[in-house]
Amino acid sequence: MSAKERCPVLLDGSRLIAESCVQAGADVYVGYPITPASLIYTYASRRFPSVLAAPDEITVIHWMAGLSAAGHLPVTATSFPGLALMVEGINMAVMMELPLVVILAQRLGPSTGAATVGAQGDLLLLSGMVSGGYTLPVFCIADTEDCWRLPPVTLQAAVDLRSPVVLLTSKEMVVTQRSFDLACLGEIAPVQRRFYDSQSPYRPYDAGDSPVPPFLPVGSGAHQVRLTGSTHDAQGILQHATEEALANTRRLQEKVEAGMPVLYDLDEQEGAGALVVSYGITAGAARQAVATLRARGEAVSLLVARTLLPIPGIYYEILDRYACVVVAEENLQGQLAQLLYGRRLPPGVHRVGGIGRMVSPEGIAREVQGA
Repeated sequence: MSAKERCPVLLDGSRLIAESCVQAGADVYVGYPITPASLIYTYASRRFPSVLAAPDEITVIHWMAGLSAAGHLPVTATSFPGLALMVEGINMAVMMELPLVVILAQRLGPSTGAATVGAQGDLLLLSGMVSGGYTLPVFCIADTEDCWRLPPVTLQAAVDLRSPVVLLTSKEMVVTQRSFDLACLGEIAPVQRRFYDSQSPYRPYDAGDSPVPPFLPVGSGAHQVRLTGSTHDAQGILQHATEEALANTRRLQEKVEAGMPVLYDLDEQEGAGALVVSYGITAGAARQAVATLRARGEAVSLLVARTLLPIPGIYYEILDRYACVVVAEENLQGQLAQLLYGRRLPPGVHRVGGIGRMVSPEGIAREVQGA
């Protein structure tokens, strides 16, 4: 690319996320101003076709559910305290099978924690947030380009899966100003949506041969549309222990496992016995650590996860190729490591973490060398 074609600017990830959502077809932003997601709200208020300012996050998620049921594609952004208030509403949207997107900008906890300090502390919460252990689809932004590339993927997954989807990010990614070349951004195609158009009576939860039933907004005029957050049959009639209702509930897990896009970067070096695994903001430190180790003559590979939930099977195929695995993430518990391996890590698996400051490339490199 010539210098004439370049378009260098100083910007944060929030601006890219908001603009990407709009260009992909998200038409309503429902917001409550919460740090560190406030800039997404600010930019969204200037770019979205419609913006609703809610008095609290409980209201946010229920307005989003209503808008989704009416055929809109709503987006919000929050952090842990707001997500905690949304949990029941998200569970309702999972059962009603409503497409919507929650952008989660992580910050230091517990509780309100430190609103201006980053962390990667919410992955285990997302993993167990839906009652019954059902998987909530989660993507994760790993670099500035992802702030542009991942919102359309997230919105399309919400539509295709008929489900709430979380786009995970962090304080540093959404508020830190970076030098960035806008010329590297690709075109964004609007999300493709198809609605039920048959003359036959509409059964809102009849998936047929597909794990995802066709969607029809309420108020269509041609068909009755029945949506419910309680256990139900294919028509949306409340039932409890009938086989049809239980099969419908099992399908909620099956559709996510079958249809969730698998996104990751894998940089494998020939002869490497160690693999660094990371996601989110720590992926940058992991890349630098791997580059440093290779410059010292050490063979090491790198896996950066963008699809976090459900855990893709390909990750285990990659992990099994290495005697030494180092998982780097900005929390104390090793949350991704726990999701991959359980609380008792097998021999050869190591963690690099911490709170209150970002994980350093040097810390990751030392762990690989000492493993």
